[in-house]
Amino acid sequence: MSPTARIYADYNATAPLRPEAKAAMSRALELTGNPSSVHAEGRKVRALIEGAREAIAAAIGACRDDIAFASGGTEAVQAPLRGAMRAEPSGRVVASGIEHDAVSSLSDSPNAWRIKADGVVDLAWLEAVVDTLVGDGVKPLISLMLVNNETGVIQPVAEAAEIVHAAGGLIHCDAIQALGKIDVSVIELDVDYLSLSAHKIGGPQGVGAFYVKPGAPFSAVQTGGGQEFGRRAGTENVAGIAGFGAATAAALAGVGRYQALAEHRDRMEGKLKAAAPGLVVHGELAPRVAGVSCFGVEGLPSETQVMGLDLAGFAVSAGSACSSGKVKASRVLTAMGLGDTAARSAIRASFGWASAWQDFDMLAEAWIRHAARARPQLVKLDTNV
Repeated sequence: MSPTARIYADYNATAPLRPEAKAAMSRALELTGNPSSVHAEGRKVRALIEGAREAIAAAIGACRDDIAFASGGTEAVQAPLRGAMRAEPSGRVVASGIEHDAVSSLSDSPNAWRIKADGVVDLAWLEAVVDTLVGDGVKPLISLMLVNNETGVIQPVAEAAEIVHAAGGLIHCDAIQALGKIDVSVIELDVDYLSLSAHKIGGPQGVGAFYVKPGAPFSAVQTGGGQEFGRRAGTENVAGIAGFGAATAAALAGVGRYQALAEHRDRMEGKLKAAAPGLVVHGELAPRVAGVSCFGVEGLPSETQVMGLDLAGFAVSAGSACSSGKVKASRVLTAMGLGDTAARSAIRASFGWASAWQDFDMLAEAWIRHAARARPQLVKLDTNV
């Protein structure tokens, strides 16, 4: 690797902006007009928004009028959940320990839903809890992500929806890490609410969208205007939405290429395990999306790995970052049963639309060199690395 070259392997945090999204945003920024205005300028801007809405709706098998835009992924998650809670005062949010903080912050006991060692939620636990809530006169409002952001593990959302609906409850799906990686269909998943975010698929940051199933309880949280079919007041971020629509179309066209990354990820993980026999790939035994690998060797701190790889020219991540920027133990991994030390020893490499197959091999080689320097007793160093 040249001294100035860097390899970006943190797509799950934010993906590089796609050229299609950048071009769509540039065109939108050339226009003047409020999308709620009825004059020609306003209608041109409105057309951009509705074109993006059509693209996003089509991507998840929804109708155009069921999609509302929001300020980003966090609002896209909280708007439908809070909207459902406002419309159903007896509702109670049930979330697993692997959900995003936007979800877990709304749940009374976010870590109660048991996660199996492979990173998949326990559906038997869900069935028992839903029955208990219904017996207590509470309407279950279940939130389950389709793809976990740290491990890449795919969750059984459709099966959970069947359990929840049989009990008369509601279910929300955080599909932010799934779009453009696997098929996402609100019909096949049979969910009442679903959330998306632009910057995870190569769109701009600060733009999200959420789906509300026709007839599902919902009362807008942000009021004061008639925008977004009354689901979210406020003048729309036209350029951001245009970029979101373009990124969605590009991501869907590239699903096959993304899924082909699994071969390279598996090869990378094989090299890592051969060099460090104690290395564990978290979620390896469950279905995963192609471009994500969460791995670690107990005793080699995540923070040290992230910094060492950064100096070597690689961008990866670890756990969750608090306000001070320090790495703390991953809630996802502790929910999977890992001890504190093991959870603090894992890092995540995530790849996407602009990744090359060489990126995987170069990251493996860089990690092995770093580990050999930091903890030589953990690594069998090949002289060719």
